Amino acid sequence: MPSKLYVGNLSLKTIEQDLSDLFTQAGAVQSAVIIKDRMTGASRGFGFVEMGTDAEANAAIEKYNGYELEGRKIVVSQARERSRENFRPSGGDNRGRGPARGRGGFGRPDRGRRSDSFDNRGEEKAWWNS
Repeated sequence: MPSKLYVGNLSLKTIEQDLSDLFTQAGAVQSAVIIKDRMTGASRGFGFVEMGTDAEANAAIEKYNGYELEGRKIVVSQARERSRENFRPSGGDNRGRGPARGRGGFGRPDRGRRSDSFDNRGEEKAWWNS
């Protein structure tokens, strides 16, 4: 079963092939990914390497934690699952505060059609005139 490693403090010039080549010296590399910014596409300075076995992953941690790569000492550790408490949804206006709430008084308070929102000809009246 593959074992995933977190690799941090990477130079912004480091590419996935560099990571793969380096970690191949410690064992079989299944995949190597550098996390990039969604907007700019630039490296965020960390990535993940998936090793073939737990023994190879432990060897890579011992060998490369504190290793200098492109002028920076990298941090290598066992990757952890992303927890729900650190999850921040993107978009929307609720900013991680639970379900979206009202919009600060803008718009109609009941946000639905009221039975008296139509005049006697069947045409809809503006809510501010009702």
